[in-house]
Amino acid sequence: MWVWVGVILCIFLAGAVVAVRVVIDRAQPILRARVIETLSNRFQSRVELASLDVSVMRGLEVSGSGLKIYGDIDPNPYEPGVQPLISLREFHFHTGIRNLFRPTVKIDTVYLKGMELNIPPKQDRRQFTNKMRSQTRKMSVIVSQFVCEDTNLLINTLNPDKPPLEFAISNLKMKDIGPGLPLRFDATLVNPKPVGDIQSTGLFGPWHEDNPRDTAVQGEYSFSNADLGTLKGIGGILSSTGKYEGTLSNIVVDGTTDTPDFRIARSGHAVPLHTEFHAIVDGTNGDTHLKPVKATLMHSSFTARGSVMRVRGRPGHDIELDVDVDHAQIEDLLKLGVRTEPPVMNGPVQMRTKLSLPPGEEDVADRLKLAGTFHVFEGHFSNQKVQDRLDAVSVRTSGKLKEKKKDAQEDVPVDLGGVFTLENGLLSFSLLHFLIPGTHVDMAGVYSLDGRTFDFRGTARLDAKLSQMTTGWKSILLKPVDPFFSKNGAGTEVPVRIVGTESEPHFGLDFGHKDEHKTFERDFDSAGKR
Repeated sequence: MWVWVGVILCIFLAGAVVAVRVVIDRAQPILRARVIETLSNRFQSRVELASLDVSVMRGLEVSGSGLKIYGDIDPNPYEPGVQPLISLREFHFHTGIRNLFRPTVKIDTVYLKGMELNIPPKQDRRQFTNKMRSQTRKMSVIVSQFVCEDTNLLINTLNPDKPPLEFAISNLKMKDIGPGLPLRFDATLVNPKPVGDIQSTGLFGPWHEDNPRDTAVQGEYSFSNADLGTLKGIGGILSSTGKYEGTLSNIVVDGTTDTPDFRIARSGHAVPLHTEFHAIVDGTNGDTHLKPVKATLMHSSFTARGSVMRVRGRPGHDIELDVDVDHAQIEDLLKLGVRTEPPVMNGPVQMRTKLSLPPGEEDVADRLKLAGTFHVFEGHFSNQKVQDRLDAVSVRTSGKLKEKKKDAQEDVPVDLGGVFTLENGLLSFSLLHFLIPGTHVDMAGVYSLDGRTFDFRGTARLDAKLSQMTTGWKSILLKPVDPFFSKNGAGTEVPVRIVGTESEPHFGLDFGHKDEHKTFERDFDSAGKR
């Protein structure tokens, strides 16, 4: 009896194996035909599918590779050859075996890997959307959710010299997929510069077929651990959160950023930077208009308005901003941009400047351009040696040498302002006002951000006459020459020069002759020391 039972079981097992083999053999061509038929109906175009594998060990498991869907046009003229509208490296899904033999196959989740979407240039998108209409064709496969890994979205133009706008999406979940409904998504986008992942959830659509730019979009995002060091010349770890809504061509974004260790490589000083921004983004080309950005840098705040635009024929974006600095401390700005520690001066400052940062691979400090005006109120030099010299000069040039002693005087405030430009790491001042009690200097010159170049020339107008800036027999000897230096209502007017480094500037008279200049500079410095 047991022998017969064993024989019968073997027959059943052999029959099951044969049945499974038959199902698999029948399922693969049927399902492959269903997939190609569905996609061909959807896009009304040629579809290629390199491989399709089926397993029935746990229901119906299907995997495939090399899927390409073409259109009547080449969507990407930037690349050689004809590019597919959609290409897919791998996919797989699971469903019940009985679904295979129903008129419409319903699948809960399809997993995709290595998908690339090629959106045609604007002029060809109407034809593309017409291809996607399928009212006259019945869908034979319905999917509730797509889970995508390593997705690449390309928005193309007809200009073969202009690369497509590219979005790398490392993870993407899409659900509630249906005609006339917004698409719910949960995505992780890879930001190339600064390098970091952007997490975003929201709604997209329904797709506006006549004008895709009018397709609605809304959601929230978070951007964390973005390494600013991938942008040459700056550093720090940035995080940002915000929300957005609007249409694909007019996305309104409100958000904040925090960089606790923001720094410019040339100075090397890490400072906290916080911003709040309101921006308008064109999602079809990446152009952004900032309206405005409110920033806080240490104890200083400023606002910026402008644009971040793509540049034809060059990778990257051109940044053009109008920056207003109303509530700031000069020491905060100097600490950010200058290597010298501590900053050479402290005090409140106001500034208006136009900022330009063209695209390129060079250091940010070398590409940055500024042009504007500034005004420091009641500033003081942090180097006490320098401040003491100014205090002494103020006493002498005010004509109060006999009234005050150096050990009894207070630090005099410095009023500093002018017109400047910054290019290639060099600050150029076409006009610079320097004012302390008793002394008013107008000059022009250059100053490098590394603190190694400090060279200014101009004219000093002093309240006191030459004879009033000294005592004793020297004062008596200088009285006859007072009229030669008393000009334009000033007690004394002389040409001056400031040279040296940021931490060790030297003040002196400048009459255009080296030997004469050295003598007067030595006398001027020694007067300050005395």
